[in-house]
Amino acid sequence: MRNVYVEKVVVHMGVGEAGDKLTKAVDLMKTITGGTPVRSNAKQTNTTFGIRKGAPISCRVTLRGDKAETFLNTALGIVERKISENQIDQRGNFSFGIEEHTDFPGMSYDPQIGIYGMDINVVLARPGIRISRRSIEQRRLPSKQQVGRQDAVAFLKASHQVEVL
Repeated sequence: MRNVYVEKVVVHMGVGEAGDKLTKAVDLMKTITGGTPVRSNAKQTNTTFGIRKGAPISCRVTLRGDKAETFLNTALGIVERKISENQIDQRGNFSFGIEEHTDFPGMSYDPQIGIYGMDINVVLARPGIRISRRSIEQRRLPSKQQVGRQDAVAFLKASHQVEVL
């Protein structure tokens, strides 16, 4: 019950506008992750960037299980298996970015598509997390069962050979 595991990996690609650019990002996300992207809408209007509230401006994919582990290993390889301790929050979740989609294996630069970056958010958990999320007899998770920053660092070093700076 003390083992830490990857609950989910969320890959987010923000393009800032709807239309052809977002369509290309969705297709690219499908190719890279193997999952089905969901479009996200702007939460507020920003006239400086020409963004209207409710307009689709990004896409994201949530990966779980073996797909999440495989994608995480590939993505950590791209960032040379180095994560800053500032990228890990108090709950043990961590995030990092990839500047160019062309860093992934099998992807090459296409002038018709351009270059897109992405954010990768990883959620870590321990068995028993369900008691805090279930609808019937929901309970608070004890602090010893929650994943902390030090647990996340130990997990990354042991299972993914990541150097935490």
